[in-house]
Amino acid sequence: MGEKKLQVRIDDRVRLMSAVLAATKWPEREKHRPHQHARNTVKLVADFSHHPGVSGAQVLLDQGAPLEAFYTYALKLSWPGLENSQVPRWVPPNWNTHLKNFYEATKLEELWQAEHTEWQKARQESEDVLGKVDFYAFLKPFVGDVVEQLVFMPNISYPITRSIGVRIGGELVAIAPPREAWGDNPPWPFSEDPSHVYSASLSEYIRLLMLSYLRQNAEAVAPIAQKPLPVSDQFKEAYPNWGDQFTEVFVSGAVALFLEQAVSKSEAEAYVLMQHKAKGLNIVPGVVSVLRRYLRDYADNKYETFIKYMPNFPGHLRVAKTITTL
Repeated sequence: MGEKKLQVRIDDRVRLMSAVLAATKWPEREKHRPHQHARNTVKLVADFSHHPGVSGAQVLLDQGAPLEAFYTYALKLSWPGLENSQVPRWVPPNWNTHLKNFYEATKLEELWQAEHTEWQKARQESEDVLGKVDFYAFLKPFVGDVVEQLVFMPNISYPITRSIGVRIGGELVAIAPPREAWGDNPPWPFSEDPSHVYSASLSEYIRLLMLSYLRQNAEAVAPIAQKPLPVSDQFKEAYPNWGDQFTEVFVSGAVALFLEQAVSKSEAEAYVLMQHKAKGLNIVPGVVSVLRRYLRDYADNKYETFIKYMPNFPGHLRVAKTITTL
């Protein structure tokens, strides 16, 4: 079998769900200036806030439903029929039918055709950037061979300030916007900030893979989870569960390590600073140090798998945190 390659796609089901999001109150939450296409989408759907496809989405948002659930649902629908064989309990009644009607009533296809060049530019830029790196090789020492197909979907619609990661069948899908710009400037082109594309996509892949890895190795993880991680009270409040704490800590450290290896030390440091500001996570340099240590031992065949090393992780991180904060 040939070497696996990450795929970049534009998916109409994702674009449809983003347009529905644009018709809800979601855009009010995001303060940065969106891409021109996102602004045009808001104008197009402005009169559809009471459409049942939109009101169903707004109810879910008001209930705190995660965006990952929205996009997982959308990607399980057929296209263009938007049919589904299994409907989760949380889905509003006949939502797929309402979504199809919303798509037809708003004439979204005409907007997508008019702005085809913008979407293809985002796709091509993403392909160019992601074609220069090998996520599969980077991930192997940590989670073993990644059997899933990695897929990246550039999103120039909503949401504009965060990426989304979903598992669909045998694929791990990262949906990500371009980097936000300062003030009233438009977002950066995907090609002008490779580090953003790498961190936005890789963080979603690692999170999905590590959560699965911890479940698969639950018996071995249980005693390790009795050892607290040296994280702040603010971080513990946001992530009270040990597994979630570990996953977020690992994601941040692994992405920083990748940026250091694939881009530059300064880009890795910028990412570390962002994690500290956004999540109150001040131990990422220590995590990077611990992961470097593991990779050296892995290369020397001291550990065959990351789970064999994991009992050492909390203690090594505590020591590394002390050293890196001196």
